[in-house]
Amino acid sequence: MSLNKIVKVGVLIDANYFTNQEELIEDIIKYGILKENIEILSFVNKNKKTILEKFDYFFRKDISLGGLFKSDRVTNFTEQSFDLLISYYDIQKPTLLLVTRSSKAKFKVGFQTIDKRVNHLVINSIAENYSEFISELFKYLKILKKI
Repeated sequence: MSLNKIVKVGVLIDANYFTNQEELIEDIIKYGILKENIEILSFVNKNKKTILEKFDYFFRKDISLGGLFKSDRVTNFTEQSFDLLISYYDIQKPTLLLVTRSSKAKFKVGFQTIDKRVNHLVINSIAENYSEFISELFKYLKILKKI
């Protein structure tokens, strides 16, 4: 297997606006990524019980005013060298941008509406159309010979 093939995937989600995490994971699995190789970190503004029970999460207070991570969940996520980081948020927020920028992922993908400097590939879609986003993503990953 080539060193640049996608095996381990991190997904950073703005759970304040996107709540279909399970469906998103199922779509990624359809393209051959094993469920145990997918890790999700969700950003939430307030305590949303259903989200917090199923996925790792963080709050704005988990990042200091100086941009340092005060949560092990965030630090552990950004320190992993994912083969692919999917920044699954289409509304730009400093908190999410900081996590994306800090990630040690080898290849970063996000939405066209987000600062183009933080991702290697951007997809023109909206978060509600997760199936379209994942389909487009894997089409490009195939072209780039990453899957």
